[in-house]
Amino acid sequence: MTIEAIQEEIIDEFSMFDDWMQRYEYIIELGKTLPLIDEQYKTEENIIKGCQSKVWVHGEVNDGNIVFTADSDAILTKGIIAILIRVFSNKTPQDILEANTNFIDEIGLKEHLSPTRANGLVSMIKQIKMYALAFQAKQ
Repeated sequence: MTIEAIQEEIIDEFSMFDDWMQRYEYIIELGKTLPLIDEQYKTEENIIKGCQSKVWVHGEVNDGNIVFTADSDAILTKGIIAILIRVFSNKTPQDILEANTNFIDEIGLKEHLSPTRANGLVSMIKQIKMYALAFQAKQ
């Protein structure tokens, strides 16, 4: 499935909810499905800078695609990174670098987060794109 198709799927899922309390609950549920990062990758170098809570993201290449795993010590943040991993994991570095993240605005996520969480969201996206850039340079 393409990045755009996954983003459309997420937009559709969020449109089913009437209010933001339901959406927050859904984000928290998504966090529970997150493919957990191996303990050995919960290191300082895998922590997302600019996040109010601790978020670890690790990526490795598998058959030309980057596979991401992550974790967070905050349930809402765990759900946010779960959404991003759903969109970007198992995609090529090129696809990740070319992808837009307009779906975040379309579901209204950024405007319903505290300023520090919104900054963290931007930092998570930046880190995922940095992995893609690094892996693309190695190819």
